Amino acid sequence: MDFTDLFSQTFGIVHFSPGRYFVLSAVKDRLVVRRSDQEGIVQTWLVDCSPSATTAVLSKGTVKPPPSDGWISHAAWSPDSEYILAVVAKRGVVNVLSMRDEKWNARIETGVEGLTRAEWAPDSRSIICFSEWGLRVTVWSLTSGTATYIQFPKYPDKGYAFRKDGRYFILAERHKSKDMLGVYDCPSGYKLVRHFALPTNSLASIALSPNGNYVAVWEAASEFKVVIVNLAGQHLATFSPSENTLLGVRQVIWHPSGSYLIVGGWDSKIYILSNLEWRLVATIQLTAKLPTGTVQWREPLNWLANTHNRGFLPFTKTTASTAAPLVISVSKPPAIAPTLSVANSSPNPKSGVTSMEFSASGTLLLVTWEQCPTLAFIYQFPPSEEAFNPRLRTIIQCTQPISQARVSHSPTISGTTIALCTGTGAVYLWNDDRVLDENGEKGELTECVAVPTEKKFSCKEVRWSPDGKGLLLLDKDAFCAAFEVAETEQETY
Repeated sequence: MDFTDLFSQTFGIVHFSPGRYFVLSAVKDRLVVRRSDQEGIVQTWLVDCSPSATTAVLSKGTVKPPPSDGWISHAAWSPDSEYILAVVAKRGVVNVLSMRDEKWNARIETGVEGLTRAEWAPDSRSIICFSEWGLRVTVWSLTSGTATYIQFPKYPDKGYAFRKDGRYFILAERHKSKDMLGVYDCPSGYKLVRHFALPTNSLASIALSPNGNYVAVWEAASEFKVVIVNLAGQHLATFSPSENTLLGVRQVIWHPSGSYLIVGGWDSKIYILSNLEWRLVATIQLTAKLPTGTVQWREPLNWLANTHNRGFLPFTKTTASTAAPLVISVSKPPAIAPTLSVANSSPNPKSGVTSMEFSASGTLLLVTWEQCPTLAFIYQFPPSEEAFNPRLRTIIQCTQPISQARVSHSPTISGTTIALCTGTGAVYLWNDDRVLDENGEKGELTECVAVPTEKKFSCKEVRWSPDGKGLLLLDKDAFCAAFEVAETEQETY
């Protein structure tokens, strides 16, 4: 891999453009755009972080806020890469800048409702603003300058989705102490087309299917309940495990094809539902004993010190067999008494599935587990023409707890790649189609790659580029980019 130099950033605001050619970052009150494939700054702006008129009035006579209140709290590319928004949430303002015309800008100021976050709508000409206290969502149009208001969103950072074609905006709402789902027509100015009650007490979030026809809604951690509805409001199914579980749903994702709904619980089980009859077709129990044929990759001990934080090394490979079974170390989850009230229990117990993510093809499922923080599990999903029987294919074992594990959005230069980080000065890469020897034999391989820098750098987060050929590696206040290089290339990427 080729790495760029280290650059400064604040609040983790670093993003590839949708086309992958640019990298956007924020440093306090300044936005910086760089080319992703070469050194040098393309454009930079000093953002107007002065408070909105309402915020200025409300802050009079109060304690002087810290300087960080005037920094950019969120920034994002428009889907067409032509515009950039920069949010200063504590000041109640959103600044919009243009890549084509650096002198053009727009500014949105919120009122007494405040501002928690803002993001782009799929049309790249509308901005969705979420107020404080769950009061409302405001849709601002850059073309007409008008605003559309939607009352009482359930959450400001989850519980909403756009359909892939950009036609509908689906929002979880709370009206008169009841969970509701609103469906809004985006091209018609976010006109309400459906509004219906949900059979939940307090929903945790929603997940829209890839084809945009179904919505999965699940309860908070106090109850294991998943409800599937369509956009017309028809209740299609409700899933709850047959055995009594004390804790509820932790993660829900759709298979890329939309054929399966994957539900990860706090009970360390993964439930797989088919969309044909919305019935349970498989259950995966995360356990310490690895099935026969499972490949285990182990990180070499002290390799960073031994290589002086340079270069890369392969992991040690072991395969579980009947004669030599593999058993991993699992931390014991905290005991939960059946009579313990929800009010007194921890909202985030140390158990269950912490993350799930599919590869672009849908053949691989990446899972991390709370009780095994140093491990990543890779499950193989069979093709559609074969019998449905997901199996554990590989586990990756690091020496430090995994901070983040991400699958490439698109097929990389060769096969599918998974990137992991553990808060050290390295990134870990697993690939299922690497050349293993001089004869051209291919197979899976896991490598540890040191970030070549003289400064102290601890990789805490990884982000793939849209084309799957580049990575952003983030520390608390710095970042760098890394790109795969094909074996035939002679020049750096």
